[in-house]
Amino acid sequence: MATGKVHERIADDLRRRILAGDPAPGDPLPGEAELCDDYGEEPAVVRRALGLLRAEGLIGSGEGSADLVRGPRRPVRRSNGRHQWEKDRVRAGVGERLSTGATERDTGLEVDDLVFSASYNRVRADAELSRVLGVPHGTELLERLYRTRHEDEPAPFDLVRSYLVVDLVEGNPDLLDETKEPWPGGTQSQLQTVGIEFDRIEERVTVRPPTAAEADELGLRAGIAVMVLHRSSIDTRGRVVEWAEVILPGDRTEALFTTTLERW
Repeated sequence: MATGKVHERIADDLRRRILAGDPAPGDPLPGEAELCDDYGEEPAVVRRALGLLRAEGLIGSGEGSADLVRGPRRPVRRSNGRHQWEKDRVRAGVGERLSTGATERDTGLEVDDLVFSASYNRVRADAELSRVLGVPHGTELLERLYRTRHEDEPAPFDLVRSYLVVDLVEGNPDLLDETKEPWPGGTQSQLQTVGIEFDRIEERVTVRPPTAAEADELGLRAGIAVMVLHRSSIDTRGRVVEWAEVILPGDRTEALFTTTLERW
């Protein structure tokens, strides 16, 4: 059998063992020398097999030179029902809105399982932001960057970049203050404080390879694409009151779209 096939056979056997739970997530793989003895192959062949498993994200480097089995990443299911769910919660009490948010809804996790961060910046609308928000070039915007991850995982569930028009929200100074995050109920609850009601949300989804920075922050293994979601939130007056770009890792995100049809 050609050498190129031998390393694939070894990788197949190790993959079956890992998926069967032996070794379990967090456990080390046998060392290179032991694997050479087990399979009766040269170190170069074993290294190629291990390289395939690393590229698939099944193993990763541990302390020293050991390869550790990686646990499965927690899945996320995003459905278009999340927006009506958020709108319904705008009028709920603060206690209820604090108890859970959209990420918890999408992941099935609890508030205490999550680590959240937010940072705000004042920016001016460039040509693209001017177009998607329907405002003049140079309009002052509030750029909001959000990250949420499970407390046991280093990578966030997604990368969120959101923009608000400062003139629309500055009536409530708390909306310009990142220390007020996480806001109970999210963006719809935030904008309700300045009299803005969401009428509809338009989302456009494309798929592409991640940038190097995105792959690093999201902990993506080689060959995994990202979904790019562009979201326009439109109020009852027809204004785009928020525009966001959400980068979703393709190895843990399922997008579910349900369309209710009118009955005859």
